[in-house]
Amino acid sequence: MRMARRIKILTLMIVSGVGAVALVSGQATPQAQALVAQAQSITASEKRQGAEVHPKLLEEFGGAYQVAQTPYVVQVGKGIAVQSGLGNARDDFTVTLLNSPVNNAFAIPGGYVYVTRQLMALMNDEAELAGVLGHEVGHVAARHSEKRQRASQRNSIIGLLGQIGAAVLLGDGAAGALGQQVFGTGTQLLTLKYSRRQEEEADDLGVRYLSSAGYDPRALSSMLASLAGQQAIDSRAQGSDARSVPEWASTHPDPARRVSRAATLAARFSGTQRNRDVFLSRLDGLLYGDDPKQGMVQGREFLHPDLGLKFAVPQGYAMQNGTSSVSITGQSSQAQFSMAAYSGDLTRYVDQAFRAVGGNQQLNYGQIQRTTVNGLPAAFATARVTSNRQTVDVTIFAYSFANNRAYHFTAVTPAGQSGVFTPMYQSVRRLSGTEAAGIRPRRVRVVTVARGDSVQSLAARMAYDDLKVERFVALNGLTANAALAPGQKVKIVTY
Repeated sequence: MRMARRIKILTLMIVSGVGAVALVSGQATPQAQALVAQAQSITASEKRQGAEVHPKLLEEFGGAYQVAQTPYVVQVGKGIAVQSGLGNARDDFTVTLLNSPVNNAFAIPGGYVYVTRQLMALMNDEAELAGVLGHEVGHVAARHSEKRQRASQRNSIIGLLGQIGAAVLLGDGAAGALGQQVFGTGTQLLTLKYSRRQEEEADDLGVRYLSSAGYDPRALSSMLASLAGQQAIDSRAQGSDARSVPEWASTHPDPARRVSRAATLAARFSGTQRNRDVFLSRLDGLLYGDDPKQGMVQGREFLHPDLGLKFAVPQGYAMQNGTSSVSITGQSSQAQFSMAAYSGDLTRYVDQAFRAVGGNQQLNYGQIQRTTVNGLPAAFATARVTSNRQTVDVTIFAYSFANNRAYHFTAVTPAGQSGVFTPMYQSVRRLSGTEAAGIRPRRVRVVTVARGDSVQSLAARMAYDDLKVERFVALNGLTANAALAPGQKVKIVTY
């Protein structure tokens, strides 16, 4: 979450008219074999659509990460994307390294390809980077975005609470914007909720692109195996880490099957290039995890040193830190922490927040109540909304941090259960100078294995309090009993 910025609607799902590259006979799923034989070039219309969405994606995913590694990622990404036939030249594609602490990659029609720095850190060679981006380009080539758009329209926005009528929380204008941001964010639409068949088709195309570019086609399989290991760690850490992590190329329901299948398919293609040493040399120093400038998720707490604030979410709830807001999700209730224009009148601020939720329809929130939370002036109110046989409580809870700076939660809970977030509301406070100074970023460091080093000894240097060995193993695509050789290059995460 960065400094003040109003939330914008992310119209991320562009319907693509792009055809797909067919695979050689007998080397892929029947569905992939049935794809059209030659990809169509990117059209002017698709370029315009992609150019319109691109800045919104950057805003949602932490912005472009302009560091020493960026030109390298662009070079590799354009090299693999051109294998799709969607564009005839490398300049037909825009490749972006995102400053995001989540494992994600995606591509949209118009030649726009993205990968987060966090997912890049999980890779172990250039071929894996190319495989991930090739997989994403494959989704575009197979027109999966159009199919995913139809599916997302069925399950986005209110999620487990059921859909509230369009005239209330999901109407046009600000209502739709807030609904999409809190309960159906652009992040949700890009967490790759593809079907198994679509994932396999993209795997098939990704393997083909790797081989066409001269890379080892087994790279996609090894990357999927590393991701499966990281997913297992994320699951084990759920109790202590409240982060909600969109994970690249969802392997549900059978990650082992996809790893095995991609490896089997790769055996039918040629290619040997991995470029491990080059990749690791470029990776060294990459920011890992949260960027303190955007706030940090630590366990169930969110801390923002630049804004000077912190809060904690209830047990069992997860956080997704976006560029302009923090989304909080649980089994039946969801919330968002953000900011808006503030002139010193907290009552007016709450009223304006409700107007943003209701759009054209005024929500009846009754009387705005004033209170103090950890020394901060605060105000809150709750409106009950019923539509389409669904009744929920919408709460705005706001805090004044300065005469021109305020923040607020917008929460939606089942009717009568708004108290589930009371501990969260009461946890907001200023971050002390000592606390802010103690927040340090983590970075990936590439080290050389020395004589006597082991998985356990190197894992002890990982900048975590738990699961050190498991994190080291997943980060390096190893097994816990792997034998390390002197001179071998491995990754660790340090402060």
